[in-house]
Amino acid sequence: MRRKPIELAAVATAAVPGLTPTAVSSAPDDPADFDSALLLDSEGKRWRVRSPRHAEASARLETEFLVLRAFAPGVRAELPFLMPTVAGSVRLGTLTTFVYSHLSGSTRSVEELTSGPASLARELGSALAAIHDLPRSLVSNADLPSYTPNEFRQRRLNELDQAATTGKIPAALLRRWEHAMEDVSLWRFNPCVVHGDLHEDNLLVESGRVTAVTGWTDLRIGDPADDFAWLVASNEQDFIDAVLASYTSSRRDVPDQHLLRRAALSAEFALAQYLVKGLAAGDQEMVSEAEGMLQSLADDIAEYGGRPISVEPLPATSGSGNDGTAATAPPGTASAAPSTGSGSSAVTPAVTVIPVPAEPAIQAEPAVGAQPEANQAKHSAKAHPAVHVTPIPAERPHAGTGGQDPDGGTKGPDDTSTAALSVINAKQG
Repeated sequence: MRRKPIELAAVATAAVPGLTPTAVSSAPDDPADFDSALLLDSEGKRWRVRSPRHAEASARLETEFLVLRAFAPGVRAELPFLMPTVAGSVRLGTLTTFVYSHLSGSTRSVEELTSGPASLARELGSALAAIHDLPRSLVSNADLPSYTPNEFRQRRLNELDQAATTGKIPAALLRRWEHAMEDVSLWRFNPCVVHGDLHEDNLLVESGRVTAVTGWTDLRIGDPADDFAWLVASNEQDFIDAVLASYTSSRRDVPDQHLLRRAALSAEFALAQYLVKGLAAGDQEMVSEAEGMLQSLADDIAEYGGRPISVEPLPATSGSGNDGTAATAPPGTASAAPSTGSGSSAVTPAVTVIPVPAEPAIQAEPAVGAQPEANQAKHSAKAHPAVHVTPIPAERPHAGTGGQDPDGGTKGPDDTSTAALSVINAKQG
């Protein structure tokens, strides 16, 4: 159940002893997770109250409390902006509400930020660089999540699989996101400390300066592109380029060349995450809103192409080209066979077997005493084989080898070939 600002003021008095609110108003926050209010006390001081709406949001606030305690005064002093300080907390059932000392400045809409002075773009770039250059030990010592590039990519793929099971995401978006997440060359970056929930409602601005950064519930070591997602979603390219230029010049490490591509992917995929969150919470209003935004995104990409989110171009689907038209064979490729009357095509085998023509039979010289007509009959009765086997001719015997036959001819040892046999005239005996 949503808490009204006056209820949050009452909760704050229990969290901070001696607090006497004199005025209260609602504060911008993530409506799916938190109820927030700004208080003014009897001494003119301002306070911020954040009350979680469910157990997961409460756990995030408790994590933020640990994160803020990890920021020692020496670390805070090096940042170009202020950070909130927890003034007190109170547990209501299973949920914990936190009260923070208020920071100067106010939130601005994305339109107000992007249309602001050039100095504001430089301020945003410097603030992002300062966050990403924080010591990694700050996160590891607090036992917060840490991801390598491949672990982070695999985590995104797992989230995509979960989102796909809802059956509520356009197939074109699923295919577009999966292709980008499987493009390994896109995910070559140096992991760093990431705010994890950076957007316009967590930035306080005053006189063209970023005075404070709030909402430290998702601090981790991961992809720096995630902190640019809200900015890329604005589609104000000049402002984005100005922020990126300031960020690049302020960082100790050179940003990777595909940072904005992954930021665009993160901005698109956030809609799927919003849908899954709505389904998990059983909030039909959230689900309907997410479905509408996903369909609008799919329509915009189909019409205008969308921002590039992968290094390798998206291949055409089977049976269609990139523009959705039917795929045709490449020029110069002949069809395998003409179509038959039934609409099916004969398939030409990859290897064609051609019979070897039989060579003309060679008439052998008739043997002594043999009848020519009988030999011809035998040849004509037999079919000519495709492969002819020619008898091995008898070798001519060398002098001094073998023995003499009765007629004076020579014969090799153990010679059994018929060609080596002599024909003896029977009348001579």
